[in-house]
Amino acid sequence: MPTVPESTMTRDRAVVIMAAGQGKRMKDPTRAKVMYELNGQPMIHYVVDLAYDLRAQRVVLIVGHQRETVTGYVAGSHPDVLSAVQEQQLGTGHAVMQAEEALAGFDGDVVVLSGDVPLLTASTMQNLFFHHSSTGAVATILTAVVADPAGYGRIIRNSEGFVEKIVEHRDAGPEELRVREINSGIYVFQKARLFEGLRHINTENTQHEYYLTDVFGYFWKKHWSVSALVADKPDEIHGINTVDQLEQARLILEARRGAGAQS
Repeated sequence: MPTVPESTMTRDRAVVIMAAGQGKRMKDPTRAKVMYELNGQPMIHYVVDLAYDLRAQRVVLIVGHQRETVTGYVAGSHPDVLSAVQEQQLGTGHAVMQAEEALAGFDGDVVVLSGDVPLLTASTMQNLFFHHSSTGAVATILTAVVADPAGYGRIIRNSEGFVEKIVEHRDAGPEELRVREINSGIYVFQKARLFEGLRHINTENTQHEYYLTDVFGYFWKKHWSVSALVADKPDEIHGINTVDQLEQARLILEARRGAGAQS
């Protein structure tokens, strides 16, 4: 991996953190998923910490379920964070739409993170920024190559290495199913292009939701480049959807800390 120049860390950037979900599979429907604790801190703490590590000019938290609890906690630990309310959870694209007002007057890159992905590191994101700026793409996707990609959207690249399609597992043909590079749901966008694209997506799908990934279809129609970078460590991009996955994340975090103490 190339050395990341300091210039990539001083580019204007804002971070949008999606944290509106209920987390029904976490066995406690009264609790916001991002407030489940990982080694003594709510998951959202790690993600907001990461946004600060990335020197974001603005951090926008998209809240919904149990929003007072989430915003109250974040205000205590990171008082500069802005919040935007997603009253109805109508998809990932709809979540990011709610950040537009909070980002008024900002002109730079917008990073989209998920509040239930607490293992992502600043070094991986720095590499993503370097790749985004060096390719000149309007958007860059963090991906991972995994042994079992079942259930994930597959990244299909063209001959030049840019992304030409994201195929959901249920829609993939035999050749596409053999692709092991998956979409992590972590992105960097040129701000103006992101919100232009969001104005052109709709809910004409089986879930009747606004999918953030639909903006890529708009980009490709405009012949704008979308790049992707494979994360060195796939465990960084895992979302937490169950209590078992929370425990796995705890073990990974403890192993990291143990390795750090020994180095």
